[in-house]
Amino acid sequence: MTTETIAPVADTTAALREIRPRGVWRALLSRPLTVAAAIVLALIVLAAIFAPLLAPFDANFAVPKNAFGGPEAGHLLGFDSAGRDVLSRLLYGAQNTMGGAVIALVVALVVGLPSGLLAGYYGGWFDSASNWVTNLVMSLPAMIILLASRAVLGPTVWVLMIVLGFLVAPSFFRLVRGAVAAVRGELYVDAARVSGLSDARIIGRHVLTVVRAPVIIQIALVAGIAIGLQAGLEFIGIGSGNIPTWGAMLNEAFTNFNRAPLLLVWPGLALGLTSAALVLLASGVRDALDDRGGELRSVSRRSRDQASRDRSASRAELPGQGRGDLLSIRGLRVAYRQAENDDIEVVHGVDLDVARGQIVGLVGESGSGKSQTAFSALGIIPAGGYVSAGSILIQGAEVVDAPADTARRSRRALGYVPQEPMSNLDPSFTVGSQLTEPLRVSGVGAAAARSRVLELLAAVEIADPARVFSSYPHEISGGMAQRVLIAGALSTDPDLLIADEPTTALDVTVQAEVLGILRRLRDERGVGVLIVTHNLGVVADLCDRVAVMNGGRIVEEGAVDDVLTRPRDPYTQQLVAAVPDEAVTRSPWQETTAKEGVR
Repeated sequence: MTTETIAPVADTTAALREIRPRGVWRALLSRPLTVAAAIVLALIVLAAIFAPLLAPFDANFAVPKNAFGGPEAGHLLGFDSAGRDVLSRLLYGAQNTMGGAVIALVVALVVGLPSGLLAGYYGGWFDSASNWVTNLVMSLPAMIILLASRAVLGPTVWVLMIVLGFLVAPSFFRLVRGAVAAVRGELYVDAARVSGLSDARIIGRHVLTVVRAPVIIQIALVAGIAIGLQAGLEFIGIGSGNIPTWGAMLNEAFTNFNRAPLLLVWPGLALGLTSAALVLLASGVRDALDDRGGELRSVSRRSRDQASRDRSASRAELPGQGRGDLLSIRGLRVAYRQAENDDIEVVHGVDLDVARGQIVGLVGESGSGKSQTAFSALGIIPAGGYVSAGSILIQGAEVVDAPADTARRSRRALGYVPQEPMSNLDPSFTVGSQLTEPLRVSGVGAAAARSRVLELLAAVEIADPARVFSSYPHEISGGMAQRVLIAGALSTDPDLLIADEPTTALDVTVQAEVLGILRRLRDERGVGVLIVTHNLGVVADLCDRVAVMNGGRIVEEGAVDDVLTRPRDPYTQQLVAAVPDEAVTRSPWQETTAKEGVR
């Protein structure tokens, strides 16, 4: 196949790859709770750092005659039981309390993060030894270990925080190891190895991005635990009385609660605000890092309304809907939003029809836009994508810009059969529980739902429906799983099935069986089928009509025999000429091009 043929496909694929998540800062600023948490935490941290400048007095400067005194000029929060300024001790307490938490956090990260990366990526003896040590440490009672450490190492809280860091390091280890082990066998990691990247480069570039979000959440949790545990230790009197901390202030306030209950408010408020701010900020950062649509998903209402008016105006100028009583697409354009640059259009003015009892093939190479077209009809365009123009009628009802409930009701006429059947079944639940769930949600009783699903499993030529109903996905074959997905698509009695590469990764025999099921459903139930595929053999064997896509456009459409035996468009000619299967078609035109090559 020539470079010119591949170029449009490459352009569409490259356009999709150029879509990037918006900047983390922009994502964070769009979340009010995250911004508020960041401001609160920043103020607390700044107060801790600049405590010597902000505190009006030394933390241990005492005037005994002012003991339990209330707020007054120069002493905004009053005095404690020893006549010390409460505000000064609160500021210095922030410095010491948060400093201790930082020490515990740094130790946990230094120990847990690298060991988790290495164990998850390499496995082997290091993984086994690390898991053994981790299980041992996690089995130790943390409070008893800290009390024993206090007896041996002394009452300095910061030393105890180092010990705490080692005790919580296994939480980072297990989190990171699990995430890395889950991706080390992914195809993109193998591709990086094949391309010659070093292990350090792969871990730093590909693997760390997988663990950053959960690590951020874990940092917040560990910081909160460290602050709370430190305060708890000091609350029960374990710690140096000469060092002001929030826990020591709580201990003193609780001891004198009957005389000055207000003393309990300030350190308690500081601890609560700090812990809440940590959790909220970490959640916001995690969401921003994982956001694949970002600003692309959140268009202002004004922009959405304008886009809707533009689409309505464009639909008024479209030619009349005609041949597809089940699905009629006219002038469809699909684009993806970008935060900084202009939107990228990946489908350009597609017209497509599917009639009742008709099987239509939508064929093209990867990146040609065929899946984006099908997803538009199903209403499942990936994050950041939207229908920028055109019309989609499902049984005569417009779904583009229709109210959500109206579009949802219209799309009940559609059934979807995804590709990669094993990836689309949850391994934690039986086949039967997954197929009956949509029926139960719609109000069907348990017995009726079970009976209906067993009937559907039999309809898709499963010999023992009861066994498959009770099986987990790993207990059935790939071909059986594809039949299960077809049964699931039929559970809502759709009039139109949209099948996205339904024969991918199946052997030839199973492919023939699956295609036979689709053909029988068409013949017996009058179901229309839109099959998205790159396999011209499937199209020749199954379809009545075919539309060929290239670079986001339909370049040729017609009856299967006409398109495959007498293709008019050069791209279609090259696709047909590239098929080695003699059984598909072998017209005089093809015989000639096979010998001479397509120019």
